[in-house]
Amino acid sequence: MASNEDVEKGMQPNLTPPSDSPVKNKKLNTVEHDATVDIEEPVPTNKFLAWTYRVEHILGFEARGIHRVKEEQQTEKTTLSFSQIVMMWISINAAAQNITLGSIGQSVFGLGFVDAACCSALGGLVGTIPVAYTAGWGPWSGNRTLICARFSMGWWPVKICVLLNLVILLGYSMIDAVVAGQILSAVSPNGSLTVVVGIIITSALAFVVTTFGIKIFHRYERYAWIPQLSVLLILAGTAGSRFDISQPSTVEGTTLAANRLSFFSVCLSAAITYSPGAADFFVYCDPNIATRWKVAAGTMVGLSLSFTLTFVLGAGLSSGMATNPTWEAAGAGSGALVAAGFDGLGGFGKFCSVIVALGLIANMIAPVYSSGIDFQILGRYPAMVPRFVWNTLGVIIFTVCGLAGRDHLSEIFTNFLALMGYWVVLWIVITLEEEFIFRRNAYPKFIWSDWDKQDKLPIGLAAFVAFCVGWVGAVLSMAQAYFIGPLAKTVGDYGVDMGLYVGFAWAGIVYLPLRYLELKALGR
Repeated sequence: MASNEDVEKGMQPNLTPPSDSPVKNKKLNTVEHDATVDIEEPVPTNKFLAWTYRVEHILGFEARGIHRVKEEQQTEKTTLSFSQIVMMWISINAAAQNITLGSIGQSVFGLGFVDAACCSALGGLVGTIPVAYTAGWGPWSGNRTLICARFSMGWWPVKICVLLNLVILLGYSMIDAVVAGQILSAVSPNGSLTVVVGIIITSALAFVVTTFGIKIFHRYERYAWIPQLSVLLILAGTAGSRFDISQPSTVEGTTLAANRLSFFSVCLSAAITYSPGAADFFVYCDPNIATRWKVAAGTMVGLSLSFTLTFVLGAGLSSGMATNPTWEAAGAGSGALVAAGFDGLGGFGKFCSVIVALGLIANMIAPVYSSGIDFQILGRYPAMVPRFVWNTLGVIIFTVCGLAGRDHLSEIFTNFLALMGYWVVLWIVITLEEEFIFRRNAYPKFIWSDWDKQDKLPIGLAAFVAFCVGWVGAVLSMAQAYFIGPLAKTVGDYGVDMGLYVGFAWAGIVYLPLRYLELKALGR
């Protein structure tokens, strides 16, 4: 059997549109991430879309959308080192929204400092494992994350994943914008800068960075961790003495056990939802330098460190609310609590709060960038629209939603994060079984150049059925404010959120026999 290099050498994705497609091909010489490459770029005949393409190339935006980055385009110049991968994830994730998430362990789940800190940090650690797994696909495949998902989910079922991921990406961006707006409003004189204005400012800055593409993205994230990490360490130093580390949990017995698991699940969901976009940032890396395991290890280190720091800070700030009126007035689960943590530093504390708020831009950039790509995966016609146009639409959507939901951040955290984590674990278990069971003896495991060839990809029937069954299990086991499943009701006074684990198990059990039958009957 031919090697992966032999199979893919000289092969180029078929970008020639169907005969009924309203586009014509134009050979373009475009500069991407410091590398000059030739690609086939479909140029629309539609006047508006043609104008957007001209804007894209004149301003130097990243032209590539979902098209595969071939091996000759993955160069040493475009490759991130291990330390750069670690720093990129710290820049993205050392953000105030994780501090606010860590603070709801006490206010929503009744957990003391030790319980909240341990559950959140361990949840974040476990949640980073699938992210590390998918991040390694970038250099290995040259494909964006949910393009890789076509090789397990199939051409049509993967579109469900794309739609759900767009909800995650824009939802996280909305949360970031709201938290940043709350912080900026809290430190402004007499609240002169409203939360609304703060949301608009941060959304606009994130839009500017993501519009130019991966080159600016990596340059920004390469240095953004420095001020962010500095002010978070200052926060730990100035507020740490007021943490009540002996604070007990206010619930006990089976309810305590249930709430520990539920909060662990929320924090796990916060981490695992990076998985559907993790490979997007590494497709230009040389797989011989940035190996799959090196990217995975760098991702694990960067995310684990940043989650642990921010979650423990959040648990600490929440624990001190009972003895600190300023913190109590700010309220757990809000950006204002982060600003209140600097209250002993006067004007310098306000400056630090502004840095924390602006640091959320780094957390917004990643999902906004990936959303522009995911919109293109939805179909042939969406793929014709340049990525920066979809980025613009995404920013408008989450900004409007943030303005509407700015007063309900804690509810958004507890309800939105856990719910969005459910579908990710279903997709992850299907992908794991596809690679390590059904393709374990195949060489190469995946012919990545088949990314746009529907007849070479799985049909997806087994994946679709397993996905649906997993969702049923997740719903029966979920414990949210609006619904507590019958399985979840069996533990504690308020139920326990087991949706992630039951959904994962059910999808994995169902996929095994169905995929075997699908291969026997259809051959792919």
